[in-house]
Amino acid sequence: MADNDLGEFLRSRRSGLRPDEVGMASYGTRRVPGLRREEVAVLAGVNADYYTRLEQGRERHPSAQVLDALSRALRLDDDARGHLYRLAGTAPGDPAPRVSDQVSAALRQLLDGYPHTPAFVLNRTLDILAGNALADALYSPFRPADNLARMAFADPAGRTFYTDWNRAAQATVANLRHAAGYEPDNPRLRELVDTLTRSSADFARLWDSHTVRGKTHEAKRFLHPDVGPLTLDYQAFDVREAPGQQLVIYHAEPGSSSAEALHLLGSIHATRTRPAPRGADRS
Repeated sequence: MADNDLGEFLRSRRSGLRPDEVGMASYGTRRVPGLRREEVAVLAGVNADYYTRLEQGRERHPSAQVLDALSRALRLDDDARGHLYRLAGTAPGDPAPRVSDQVSAALRQLLDGYPHTPAFVLNRTLDILAGNALADALYSPFRPADNLARMAFADPAGRTFYTDWNRAAQATVANLRHAAGYEPDNPRLRELVDTLTRSSADFARLWDSHTVRGKTHEAKRFLHPDVGPLTLDYQAFDVREAPGQQLVIYHAEPGSSSAEALHLLGSIHATRTRPAPRGADRS
């Protein structure tokens, strides 16, 4: 990961906006896509030289007022705006506490209380910290099912498991960018990003786009080798006792083919993992 994350984020957001999208006339030949630095400065009401220093990393501590102005100028949504603040070190409560990877006994018990739907706990770097039996069944094509980013980009199963792989890949990298705003110096995050950047050109391209998004809720489509297509909605909930951990719960539309397939998947997984009867032939 770069040491000028603030500048690179501003540059990427600037390159993604056209003059007509912000009500500005386009003039002259543009060597690169998007807005010019001077145009962003005008939109934000800041000095053009000051904005240039921000992008180049020569100025790293803009005020909250400047960040608000840049957020409006660059049309940042809530996730991207919060990310900008954290990169500048001015987000409320910064520095964020280091996230614990220990899942409490109470939360593990809660996971097992959802026997008919996959439920699991993630940290900000998308490591799967704990899951119930149906989550294990859902991610059984992966060896191991350890980290959603590694599974999507480095495991051969990822390309077929995610029906819309491009969409899943974009969301995964956007989630990691979101994490980088909270813990830019997290060694686990740096190791994961460095490894995937070296091994996957797709990951490197998406990482360089600086798109930021936290997990919320949406539908996902999977192709599971045991039961076929699955369309599952999910909800992500912050774990109050362990900031940075998220509880993710998938569910299928009642009565749908996906609900039937999910039930079948649970039965298959239970059969495979059931201990052999005592005295049974294990040869």
